[in-house]
Amino acid sequence: MPTDIEIARTVKLRHINEIAAKLGVSEDDLEHYGKYKAKLPLKLIDLGKAKKSRLILVSAISPTPAGEGKTTVSIGLTLGLNKIGKKTTVVLREPSLGPVFGIKGGATGGGYSQVLPMEDINLHFTGDFAAIEKAHNLLSAMIDNNIQNKKDNLGIDPRTVTWKRVMDMNDRSLRKIIVGLGGTMSGVPRETGFDIAAASEVMAIFCLSNDLNHLKEKLGNIFIGYTYGKKPVYARDLKANGAMAALLKDAIKPNLVQTSEGTPAIIHGGPFANIAHGCNSIIATRMGLSLSDYVVTEAGFAFELGAEKFLDIKCRYAGLCPSAAVLVATVRALKYHGGVGLKELNKPNPAAVRKGLENLEKHVENMKQFELSPVVAVNRFSSDTDEEISVVKARCAELGVPAAVADVWGKGGEGARELAELVSKAVEARGTCGFKPVYEWEWPVEKKIEAIASKMYGAAHIDYTSRAKKDLEKINGLGLDKLPVCIAKTQKSLSDNPDLIGRPKDFVVTVREIEISSGAGFVVPITGDIMRMPGLPEHPASEKIDIDAEGNITGLF
Repeated sequence: MPTDIEIARTVKLRHINEIAAKLGVSEDDLEHYGKYKAKLPLKLIDLGKAKKSRLILVSAISPTPAGEGKTTVSIGLTLGLNKIGKKTTVVLREPSLGPVFGIKGGATGGGYSQVLPMEDINLHFTGDFAAIEKAHNLLSAMIDNNIQNKKDNLGIDPRTVTWKRVMDMNDRSLRKIIVGLGGTMSGVPRETGFDIAAASEVMAIFCLSNDLNHLKEKLGNIFIGYTYGKKPVYARDLKANGAMAALLKDAIKPNLVQTSEGTPAIIHGGPFANIAHGCNSIIATRMGLSLSDYVVTEAGFAFELGAEKFLDIKCRYAGLCPSAAVLVATVRALKYHGGVGLKELNKPNPAAVRKGLENLEKHVENMKQFELSPVVAVNRFSSDTDEEISVVKARCAELGVPAAVADVWGKGGEGARELAELVSKAVEARGTCGFKPVYEWEWPVEKKIEAIASKMYGAAHIDYTSRAKKDLEKINGLGLDKLPVCIAKTQKSLSDNPDLIGRPKDFVVTVREIEISSGAGFVVPITGDIMRMPGLPEHPASEKIDIDAEGNITGLF
């Protein structure tokens, strides 16, 4: 069986001008990054047109080591919708080098449902992540410079500084560090650390901004810490936000590429959904809606994580709403949730599939709590049996949920025709879009956390550490308690314990601390053992990635 990168190389790429023409975009409006990538200017966004177009959200059941293929299905669904006559663009996040070199080895779809050129997109692409790193770390440098400056400073108490540094790589050794150990000329010693770039508040701001001026304003609202006099300090007090925005002047423009079948794809921004809000940028989504009739987009990880944040945070800030919602599941993942070990997943086991369906049922329940009408996409693997797939479809029928098998890895858009028809029907049947939020922003922070944890996760109780309680006091004192909440939680379980697969019940969620992302416009309750700087696995995907003398890359998958 060919690998994803081998399949990608069989595709004859169209010039990006040809792809842009399908969206009605002139080549004069493109900022070219070679022949197959381009930036789209923000002037192409038409909010009037965007409101008339239809947005389709793709999410998934709880992730497993077996893989669910949410991105692959998102791309395949886009191809399928185009095949049935719907002018559709897929709008996705940019891959982070952390997972690419860590576990995933690539994040551009798979098989005959990919976005291309996959090597470029998976690696440096157009430099957006590098720009976000630089903007974030500029603020870090300016904070330490101000603390070092004895004559003209803000009086920042270094013990209160919450702003770390970032890099786009999994490196657990940098989670906690001490800076300034080189004597009086090398900075004031203090404890700090690194987060992965996808967890940077600058990334969140970047993805929740409307334009460059809005970006600069939000960057200025970043909370840094307090002065010795207990006065809050923000990035604007350091006059950092102008220079930070200047570093992002090109990155803020969405990236245009193509799918494996030559349809347009827009890729922009890349926050993770377990430690951030897990959605591509507002700008990219609006761009897609301005240039096509349908837009397929995904939210990271499972519905209780990325999709909840997509709806409760991104959509409410941007005035967006989906006309249809797709839940991706695989027979393999359902067997895993049913208690089958990784090495046994290729063996037929309808009973385990039936048991694992409780996880799917909870996510369907969550979708209905938002008053969305779900469509289930069964992402087919070659090891799936007809009997196992029948178990899934029968249960979906009992739940009153349309379901279709999506053979998009092997057949591309042709393998998504049935799914595309079901989604199109759901869009047309819904008429005007809308959804019911899980919570209201004006509620107290504790009530908002409780609403998500009880309704989305199924938690019986919320426990707060003493540090989290102090953080709540800080948030209330700063007047930030009306912001939405972006809970950081393991993606491996509905609970905050990664070992509790399936549909756990009667569990307690522990909030360890609550970080402030006032620039992005939310607060971040951190639960369980979730880390904002992941580590590499024992055998990272980077061990298999290589390049030959002609520049051909191998090992991306």
